[in-house]
Amino acid sequence: MTIIDRPSPNFNDRQRAIDMIVLHYTGMQSGAAAIDWLANPDSGVSAHYVVAEDGTVVRMVDEAKRAWHAGRSWWRGVTDVNSASIGIEIVNPGHEFGYVPFPAAQMDAVQALVAEIAARHAIAPANVVGHSDIAPARKQDPGEMFDWPRLARAGLAAAPRPSVDPNWTDPGFLAALARYGYDITAPADAVIAFQRRHRPARLDGVIDGECRAILRGLLLAEGL
Repeated sequence: MTIIDRPSPNFNDRQRAIDMIVLHYTGMQSGAAAIDWLANPDSGVSAHYVVAEDGTVVRMVDEAKRAWHAGRSWWRGVTDVNSASIGIEIVNPGHEFGYVPFPAAQMDAVQALVAEIAARHAIAPANVVGHSDIAPARKQDPGEMFDWPRLARAGLAAAPRPSVDPNWTDPGFLAALARYGYDITAPADAVIAFQRRHRPARLDGVIDGECRAILRGLLLAEGL
């Protein structure tokens, strides 16, 4: 990886140990505009790293500090996700400005960066999450085109065990989704966030046998 430094002033002290990685897309019309915004003291946002389309990595906040990337969020009982996580922004215009696939060079760099951070902080694969996982009612990133299966094959993201449909009721599915780690305050949004991450071919919010089997496989993989 090529790493360059562009410090952001938008950070403060952590209140807890690092045990998560949160992946985002920048959701702006260019990577340069996104980096400028993350470095702007008036923006109130930042990330530890930004990964450009060509694989260049921009380091903006020291990992020891709390970057401001997660916003109002929740994962496995953690509400101060900024304190618990390393935030990685991946340059992509996002759904608002013409969402596109992530280039191979960019994915290579993301995988290498996640691997380094996960090893450095002993972060479990299930705690490598997307912004939409931790804020399902607000966010869609990094989105359905992001190659989560690639990270899972590398042991860097959650991978469900083979499973069959447990035939849970819809409330039963939602209870299992909460047990796995999602905020189910907005149930339909939580289901779509789960699909976006684990069944991106169909984002319909319908709890079907495929969704139930995938979630059961994730719970089995985690021993939950």
